Amino acid sequence: MSYLGLDIGTSGCKAVVFNEYGEEIAAAFREYPLITPKEGWVELDSEEVCTRCFEVIKEVALKTTADPVQAMGISSQGEAFTPVDKNDTILGNGMVSSDTRASKIVGEFCAEFGAEKLYSITGHTAYPMFSLFKLIWIKQNKPELWKITAKFLCFEDLMHLKLGLDPAIGYPLAGRTMMFNVIDHQWDKEILASVGLEPGQLARPLPSGSIVGTISAKIASQLGLPDQVVVVAGGHDQSCGALGAGIVSKGMAMYATGTVECITPAFEKPVFGDNLFRNNYCTYDFAIPGMYTTVAYSLTGGNILKWYRDEFAFQEKEVAKQSGRNIYEVILDSLPEKPSKLLVLPYFTPTGTPYFDSSITGAIIGLRFNTSREEILRALLEGVAFEMRLNLSILEKSGIVIDELRAIGGGGKSKVWTQLKANVLNKPITTVAVTEAGCFGVAILAKSAVTGITIDTIVSEWVKTSQTIFPQEEFAEYYEKQFQTYLKLYPALKSIKYKDEQ
Repeated sequence: MSYLGLDIGTSGCKAVVFNEYGEEIAAAFREYPLITPKEGWVELDSEEVCTRCFEVIKEVALKTTADPVQAMGISSQGEAFTPVDKNDTILGNGMVSSDTRASKIVGEFCAEFGAEKLYSITGHTAYPMFSLFKLIWIKQNKPELWKITAKFLCFEDLMHLKLGLDPAIGYPLAGRTMMFNVIDHQWDKEILASVGLEPGQLARPLPSGSIVGTISAKIASQLGLPDQVVVVAGGHDQSCGALGAGIVSKGMAMYATGTVECITPAFEKPVFGDNLFRNNYCTYDFAIPGMYTTVAYSLTGGNILKWYRDEFAFQEKEVAKQSGRNIYEVILDSLPEKPSKLLVLPYFTPTGTPYFDSSITGAIIGLRFNTSREEILRALLEGVAFEMRLNLSILEKSGIVIDELRAIGGGGKSKVWTQLKANVLNKPITTVAVTEAGCFGVAILAKSAVTGITIDTIVSEWVKTSQTIFPQEEFAEYYEKQFQTYLKLYPALKSIKYKDEQ
């Protein structure tokens, strides 16, 4: 028997099927566009997302008839939700994480409810990305929509609905709404009352790996699935991806490099504190029931390499075109071995943790006439790595110590990029063989749910590491000094109050 993992992202969805040994036997992907009708509004057509999810499920199901799917789980982007009426009809688009229309509501709500109180319940510091504030925006600005909506569902639970099930939401995804009590593991009635919601208007929360239900024969037939396919609760994509990378105990963390760079650790009990609160680090459920996690991230992340590609890498584009190689491989081949003399503040987007600052801009410090393109390239990647080191240092001071990093995503495939990160962080980084960690993580949960085999046992059998990259001592010492200077850049540039407005 095989196990299907569905990952519903912001720009596309993936379905991957793994056999009983954790080997990929089929995969499919579909893109869908972001919709930006106004400044600060970022949406997805939820109906289209569900259609694309059905397409990828059907594609992999038809490829695996010789090893039919027994169970599936869903890994989902956080925060985004969709209004649904009493007939299960989708009433509007999903408002995704980067939608900022509720910015003004955050301060107003916290002034009345209490920012620290909100943190003590939900484990999150207030920010416009969270579902709570966007729901208030709908109530204030679209009262007719609010009145006819029977349920507000995140994409995991919305897909359950489309599969004919009573919608459930994994604890890790429920935590990202900022309406979930991460200690009691239930929708917080006081928060809901302040919005005007009832718990029944949201999906039922379940621990990751719990059985949600069985897909009906009719819907299974439409999707090319066998009868009696079990659906299990998954959760937030970062948490599910970390499980897929083999993060099963404290001291371990996933280091994901994609459009965003994100470090996701696992720890044994919820960690709260003034230092975490001030620096915007959350505490919420991990994909292994009973464990917790946080997310430390740079929103600029891997996007900085894409920017370099588009603005500087014209020669490399031609080489890639002529040779048929991946453009990023060609670019990274030009990376100088030695550290750059430049320093980059990598805020080409809002900052992510720890600052949650949308007004600061990026900077490249130390340019000379003899500065080369390649040195700029290295400095850009060093800047993001310094930002992740900053995040690690704050987490460690708060009691979340990370000794082992597991690299996934596109950046993890490059040995030179991973070496650069190991040098800057002064920590070893282990690469993982799996390519789709989110799908892998929920497939692990699915197998555990239907076989009774523990998650730890499946992870030990399925997750394969490739190599461990250790810091180069001579470079790590240099970066230690550079990091002390890097720490001064943000407050210095923030004091200038520079704005990039025309």
